[in-house]
Amino acid sequence: MTDFLLELRSEEIPARMQDRARADLEKLFVAELAKAGILAGGMVTYATPRRLALIARDLPDATEGAREEVKGPRTSAPEQALEGFLRKTGLTRDQLTERDGVWFAVTEKPGRATAEVLAAAIPAIVRAFPWPKSMRWGDASLSSESLRWVRPLQGIVAIFGQELVPCEVAGIESGFATVGHRFHSPHAITIGGAHDYAEKLRACHVIVDQDERRALIRERAGALAAGAGLKLIEDEGLVAENAGLTEWPVPLLGRFDEAFLDVPAEVIQLTARVNQKYFVCEGADGGLANAFVCVANIEAKDGGEKIVAGNQKVLAARLSDARFFYETDLKVPLEEQAKKLEKIVFHEKLGTVADKVERVAKLARWLVEEGIVKGADPAHAERAARLAKADLVTGMVGEFPELQGLMGGYYAKAQGEPTEVWEAVRDHYKPVGQGDEVPTVPLTVAVSLADKLDTIVSFFTGEMPPTGSRDPYALRRACLGAIQLIAQSDLRLPLEQALSLVTAMVWIQRENAEIERDRPRTELIDEALRIGGIDQDGLSERARLALVIAAHPDIEILDSKAPAKVLDFFADRLKVQQREAGVRHDLIDAVFALGGEDDLVRLLARVHALQGFVATGEGTNLLAGYKRAANILKKEAWQEGPALAASPAPQFSLADMAEQSKPFGDEPRRMPDEARFIAADLAGGNIPQTGEEDPLAEPAGQDAAGAAAGERSDDATPVFEPAEAALIAALDAAEPRAAAAIEAEDFEGAMAALASLRAPIDAFFETVTVNDADPAKRQRRLELLARMRAAVHRVADFSKIEG
Repeated sequence: MTDFLLELRSEEIPARMQDRARADLEKLFVAELAKAGILAGGMVTYATPRRLALIARDLPDATEGAREEVKGPRTSAPEQALEGFLRKTGLTRDQLTERDGVWFAVTEKPGRATAEVLAAAIPAIVRAFPWPKSMRWGDASLSSESLRWVRPLQGIVAIFGQELVPCEVAGIESGFATVGHRFHSPHAITIGGAHDYAEKLRACHVIVDQDERRALIRERAGALAAGAGLKLIEDEGLVAENAGLTEWPVPLLGRFDEAFLDVPAEVIQLTARVNQKYFVCEGADGGLANAFVCVANIEAKDGGEKIVAGNQKVLAARLSDARFFYETDLKVPLEEQAKKLEKIVFHEKLGTVADKVERVAKLARWLVEEGIVKGADPAHAERAARLAKADLVTGMVGEFPELQGLMGGYYAKAQGEPTEVWEAVRDHYKPVGQGDEVPTVPLTVAVSLADKLDTIVSFFTGEMPPTGSRDPYALRRACLGAIQLIAQSDLRLPLEQALSLVTAMVWIQRENAEIERDRPRTELIDEALRIGGIDQDGLSERARLALVIAAHPDIEILDSKAPAKVLDFFADRLKVQQREAGVRHDLIDAVFALGGEDDLVRLLARVHALQGFVATGEGTNLLAGYKRAANILKKEAWQEGPALAASPAPQFSLADMAEQSKPFGDEPRRMPDEARFIAADLAGGNIPQTGEEDPLAEPAGQDAAGAAAGERSDDATPVFEPAEAALIAALDAAEPRAAAAIEAEDFEGAMAALASLRAPIDAFFETVTVNDADPAKRQRRLELLARMRAAVHRVADFSKIEG
């Protein structure tokens, strides 16, 4: 068994591409060897700014030979069949083997030397390498067929054991020679093989192992800070980036003027990190210190004094720019900055950022006024929402977009806003992803939730939902963030109502813009009032706009089904979140299948209660009894409940609308589709039923318990089997208990009530024949099973549960 070394040397490889390049090199190498049936005993890859290397351990010296056997015609077959077989195999009759009256062509394929396989594999790997970005260079670059590499390829080292693997790629021939550090050891180095590769490079000031370089940076930077009485602020991303920029990393400690500490710490850290790749430090008091750690790529003779001095000058210039932006931004109140949002397009279909701010402010206030978010001041919620996006037009956020929200919080604090207001401005983007902090301060929760709901609904209303492969507006992330806010703070949010509110606000803003571009709205309202013969006094903005839409149906209306679509979107995201949290997917489906539930806190409580119940013996047995009953009812095509006759639709007058409708800023309690109701009323139509009627309601005067027990219209007394009567009695006891528990949101109690049906349903199936020859008995028993199924469905749709 022999080791193989491959090094591909080039100009500087970007640090961000190095880890992926190592993985791609290993993947391509394994695939090429697999074609020849070769499997390495082990493999390691390295990356530095100037080289990509691979060492494959324990490769065989040659591939094993192969014996190939092809079955031919029978020996008794016509001569023409044999001649055709010989032509196909290229053999003669005396080279065939006869076995059991059948001709076989047997050939032995010799093995190949592994070095020969490697020589063919290297050019294939180089030409197929999937760099995210690559280039052509030199005279050959005039042809599109020329070699592409991340930076100009300069050398190839390919050694199998201690023997060279000769190959050539675009005029670059393999050899034993590489080069050391660009400044410390720029001369050529002869490599003996995989066994001395890392050590010979180390002797020439190249640490080829990226993990070793990272550990060195981490440890020495921390030691430098500790030696100065400071603590290094850890940043693994910065550690990896500096390791990818250096072959011989040398951390150095520098200082900057304390006067810059007046600038927010996050600004200093981001300036040092993004622009200069520096680490920053904390002082003994936990605040940011005027110190940084840079990573040089050489061992300087003066100990790095000149390097540090140069880096201090560069950082001072960067921090001066940051301080200028900060001080300039402080001179303009956030209210004035917010006015500039009217000129920034949020999306071409959704208006400006100022439009979005208006919606978020009203929604945040509504969340507090309705008591959904408790413990916050409605005025403060609206104030924070109106200031939250103002920092988008500041110089600092223009320079560092990562600081949006954070800088708004600093500016709001500096201009004397209440603590809860500037904290809400600062944190309203949170949570922004998995593992991010979830706000719990009520005012921040209100603004953050309003912002996320508005983003989601706006893009759905504009018919721009995420697809299976694309989510350009990060709506899935926003939805998961909203779910986290609701669950963490236990918010009893009527989600459908909130979604309808946002949809209506988007709709009104969009239609206002459309109308103003067509004709002045006042003219259109006057025309609509004449058509309807309506007095405009007391009409809300929404009612006025509805009149315009009714009189001018050609005006474009956005997607009116957005709230339902968003509700489904929330359901899908919640399923994903709960599956990742370890909840069985079938239990989630069982609760969601009930439909009509938009209180996520209540829904999750139901899911968790169900998860605990099905894990018990009672739950398992009840599930088995339920499925048996459901299967019988399914086979008999038994419906859940009686169909309702159509009832006349209630009238909804424009006068009622005018009296009850209020502007969004006051008390927006009538959320869904009011404008459409007005339009329908103007046209002389009726409003359809709401769908809130109980489809299982009994006709007036009928005794539901008696009907379920099998009473007949001729007053004949039915004869019950003991198990049948026992199940009726159990249902009579369990149904009200379960209903009361569900009403009290005690879902564990509801499960316990249903668990009492376990023994009666088992006994029923053991002793009672459902499909009795007597039609009355059969009808009565099917109704009893349907009643049992309906009782269980009050908690969850057990048909969705596996097992």
